[in-house]
Amino acid sequence: MTAPPSNRPLIVHVSGDFPDPVEPFKTPVIRTLIDLTATQFKHRVFSLNRLAPSPRQLARDVFSGNRADLRGVRSSDFAYGTAIEYAAPSKGIFHETILVKLGNWLAGELAKGERPALIVGHKLSTEGLVAERAADLLGIPYAVSIQGDTDTKIVRARPDLAKSFSRVFHRASTVFPFAPWALHAMEDRFGPRQGPSRLLPCPTDIDTPVAPLAGGSGFISVFHLKNYKRKNLPGMCRAMNVLRSRGVETSLKVVGGGSQSDFAACLREAGAQSVVGFPGAKDRSGIRDDMSRAAGFVMPSLRESFGLVFIEALFCGLPIIYPRGAAVDGFFEGKPFAIKVDAHDPEAIADAMQHVLVNESSMKAALAQWQVTDEAARFTREWISREFAAGIAEAIAS
Repeated sequence: MTAPPSNRPLIVHVSGDFPDPVEPFKTPVIRTLIDLTATQFKHRVFSLNRLAPSPRQLARDVFSGNRADLRGVRSSDFAYGTAIEYAAPSKGIFHETILVKLGNWLAGELAKGERPALIVGHKLSTEGLVAERAADLLGIPYAVSIQGDTDTKIVRARPDLAKSFSRVFHRASTVFPFAPWALHAMEDRFGPRQGPSRLLPCPTDIDTPVAPLAGGSGFISVFHLKNYKRKNLPGMCRAMNVLRSRGVETSLKVVGGGSQSDFAACLREAGAQSVVGFPGAKDRSGIRDDMSRAAGFVMPSLRESFGLVFIEALFCGLPIIYPRGAAVDGFFEGKPFAIKVDAHDPEAIADAMQHVLVNESSMKAALAQWQVTDEAARFTREWISREFAAGIAEAIAS
């Protein structure tokens, strides 16, 4: 194997969603992006983990009346960089104060070693504040990703910080929205960006198209059962009741692991419906097989930044039903194999499911044609890695 060139620019990533020794089961999306571009850039991750502060820490770090570094930061090195534990109150209390001070701390750490070419904050409303502060102190550019669920939630909850969020958004050399609706949400609130933005779908290892099979059996959804409320299992079960009242016979299989209490809660939501099943967790091959045998995929989540599983379903040959204004909204306008619904309306969810059952053959035929287009290729790891690398280079050049 050829070693990567030694003169690669150093890119620093600040992320609260990176698997590390403190919390190893975080989502692997950012780690995958880093792995995909490791031959073009040297990457160093500062993985953030918030701890509840003691009253003494609050008095020292927040009420001290100065903008000194946080003094209670704990750090430990791991393969991708440094895992950080820092003290901050929950519910966004002293949100900007703590994150700006964390940026001070980060700048001090980075000043001890190789000068980075770029800092990337992997959410505008949190890590973006850290990245902006550290980049300003070091005199280098920064970029931010926009993760629609968390970023819109925090921006709505903290209108008092709108000026700061807007500044981070507009001053970033490049922004990487995970989906079109996430960028639109920020521009609706803060105005159109003058600088570049690059849509960056989340990468998945299920990105090789499998030809759709007509005559599938029922619907499938895939999520960890502890997230059943957020993924809107109650809405799906109510939609199944609506279908039954219409005389429409179908089934719903929810693939995913969980604790005994998670399974019990989901069974309570399903009630007496024997057509809603919970077979448990499956490996990637098992998920592919189950998807290929279904009529359609349904997951009208109440909150979803992107939802990799929607793309996985499409590559496995399944039409998808997804939530309006979340997840993959904006990528599939006018596509007959992708239906957006109001996640709060069981009748609308049932209408979409019934539409799939009636039109499965034509929907899957359209999906088969899409799978071999450039539009589909933009969701493959090869395309995503090129786009991420181009965006990083663009930000450095600014």
